[in-house]
Amino acid sequence: MMPRPAFLAIVALLFAASAAADVTLIHAGQLLAIPGKAPSARMTVVVEDGRITGVQSGFVETEGATVIDLSDKFVLPGLMDMHVHLQGELGPNNDRDALKMSDQLMQMRSLHFAMKTLEAGFTTVRDVGSSSQEMYAMRDAINQGWIDGPRIIAAGGVGITGGHADISGVSPDLMAMMTSPNVCDGPYDCRRAARNVIKYGADLVKITSTGGVMTERATGTGQQMEMDELREIVRAAERMGRKVASHAHEEAGIIAALEAGVASIEHGTYTGPRAIKLFRETGAYLVPTLLAGKTVATMAVESEFMPQTVKDKAIRVGNDMAGNFAKAHEAGVNVAYGTDSGISPHGTNAQEAVLMVEAGMTAMEVLVAATINAADLIDMSDSIGTIEAGKFADLIAVDGSPLDNIEELLDVDFVMKGGKIYKQ
Repeated sequence: MMPRPAFLAIVALLFAASAAADVTLIHAGQLLAIPGKAPSARMTVVVEDGRITGVQSGFVETEGATVIDLSDKFVLPGLMDMHVHLQGELGPNNDRDALKMSDQLMQMRSLHFAMKTLEAGFTTVRDVGSSSQEMYAMRDAINQGWIDGPRIIAAGGVGITGGHADISGVSPDLMAMMTSPNVCDGPYDCRRAARNVIKYGADLVKITSTGGVMTERATGTGQQMEMDELREIVRAAERMGRKVASHAHEEAGIIAALEAGVASIEHGTYTGPRAIKLFRETGAYLVPTLLAGKTVATMAVESEFMPQTVKDKAIRVGNDMAGNFAKAHEAGVNVAYGTDSGISPHGTNAQEAVLMVEAGMTAMEVLVAATINAADLIDMSDSIGTIEAGKFADLIAVDGSPLDNIEELLDVDFVMKGGKIYKQ
């Protein structure tokens, strides 16, 4: 019989070997561990069971560990897009698809769009406008590890009758059939709708305080939801532990949503001095979606499928968006990265970063908006947004420094989410 001390030593060695086999060491030539701080050269990120367990200087090696050689790459946290629509993509066949595509086929296409987004380097997204039950199912399946995709924070939509979030552009019979039960009128009905979307699984509530560009009627982009409706939705959401994001273009609707207490303004095209003051007082985030503005303005000129009322709004809003965003940023408004992908093609999310730099942000400010600020907006700062011990191993790598050339983000070479490699 083997002496007990020798037996215990062998068990310890076997356990250590087994543990080492589950360790991944990422050798990063340049590592931006915490956006907003300077990157470091020749660093090792230690990953175990999907999380980061350490960040060490030099290229560390451990017997039995898996080594990922990114020694010639610039490594940074996985990016986050706070405004996507994974269930669709703007184009001339949207009406046809709405009528002919089954829910099941739409879900398969959504998975395709989700993977394009992940492979572009966006490991977490906030979906703010989809057929909710299918989106909640995809979110939960990804979280369970049954399917692959970015981490999804899924919104449930609440809108008013005839507003931007209501169905339009089809026959009355189809409108009656397709109108959401979460379309509401008046404060108490809107309170019910907010509670209802949360009941069915929403991570947040998405509202439309103003009209929108793609609404197929000449309703403009001014305020649509009344103050009492906005306040009741926000209050109901807060009572149930949820935030509210508001689509808003014109300043009156932005101001009303901020006064009601929303966590973010989506688009914020005509943010002016009064709205800027409220942004700074409340700490709410602006999610600018410059890529959507550029996309619809270009389509309005080059494509024939948009009705004239939509084209007129698209050209005006698309051409005004970047200049007003620049003023808001210069005034110190909090910014979280968001594209409105689904208006723009999925997988091109990083083009927003280029537009943000063109509008006056530094490359580092863009990266903060797409990591630290985005994580704060969705209350996940303890788990994502930086490369630090205890956080999910969400990392991407590019050839050169995006701090020197933001266009490096357009070609991501390596993607890891939760310790699993999706692109290499």
